[in-house]
Amino acid sequence: RRRLAARAYARTANYDTAISTWFAGELKDDYPRWFSFGGTLKQTLRYGENPHQSAALYVTGQKRPGVATATQIQGKELSYNNINDTDAAYELAAEFDTPACAIIKHANPCGVALGATCLEAYEKALVCDPVSAFGGIIALNRAIDGPTATKITELFTEVVIAPDADDAAKAAFAKKKNLRLLLTGAMPDPHAAGRAVRNVAGGYLVQSRDNGHITRKDLKVVTKRQPTEQELTDMLFAFTVGKHVKSNTIVYVKNGATVGIGAGQMSRIDSARIAHSKSKEAAQAAGLKGALTEGSVAASDAFFPFSDGLLATVEAGATAVIQPGGSIRDDEVIKAADEKGLAMVFTGMRHFRH
Repeated sequence: RRRLAARAYARTANYDTAISTWFAGELKDDYPRWFSFGGTLKQTLRYGENPHQSAALYVTGQKRPGVATATQIQGKELSYNNINDTDAAYELAAEFDTPACAIIKHANPCGVALGATCLEAYEKALVCDPVSAFGGIIALNRAIDGPTATKITELFTEVVIAPDADDAAKAAFAKKKNLRLLLTGAMPDPHAAGRAVRNVAGGYLVQSRDNGHITRKDLKVVTKRQPTEQELTDMLFAFTVGKHVKSNTIVYVKNGATVGIGAGQMSRIDSARIAHSKSKEAAQAAGLKGALTEGSVAASDAFFPFSDGLLATVEAGATAVIQPGGSIRDDEVIKAADEKGLAMVFTGMRHFRH
């Protein structure tokens, strides 16, 4: 009786939460005095982020396409880390209108690219960091065909998520019985409003999701040299990718593909240098000399507090830089960019991610 009573109260509490959430939305009350969260148990997981932690997946009833609502076609049971990484991958791939591929490891991208086809996008994304891509998560924003699936199976992959896959793709993936294939039927809207919630001791932090979007008309050229058309295109792509990388972030892009990603460093200059170093390793793996970052553009998720971070991107071979601006030393950074012949644009929008 106590178990049934507990279930009944939990069910009615979840229903009341749905009602209060609906009313808050109707009244445009983003942060009501009392805030409740509701969810239905979908899956008890083997363990959490680490084996000594327990975990479960709850669904909220929202229809946003993604890992929580996807259909698993094949493969082993999803783990806590699989779900977290797959969510990060799919939200990133959804940012782009053209065929795109995002390869994720530990919730950070290790390769992102655009292409005429999904196969081209995957091959370009893989070049950025083929070592880190081993055992990663792959997200595509188009239906997967046979050739793309066959190529993906050449490298050990934990999860593949896409809106759909044809029969040839499913047959190719079926040869890798442990690979998890998730199909969602659609892509999430990257510009849709939503909430992001995080636990802190004794409470929750609640904020609107980062659906900020930059277009060419938002860019302010602050250097003497104007960026080229290709640089502009690559800068917008790089800045969008940077939105999905743990701060501090530096992303190098060339011809619609990341060629170096520096993530999660306490110093922005370290992120710039790490991305450059990784690009040298990737170039060597591809049989090329130098670094993939030579002739690239660089994106920073926040402003450069000093010119040293900017100069680190120059050392990597970047010819143009996109950043939010807003530092008290912007003039110093702009002067350094002019001295090096860089084109630099300010977006006026920061993309911290923690």
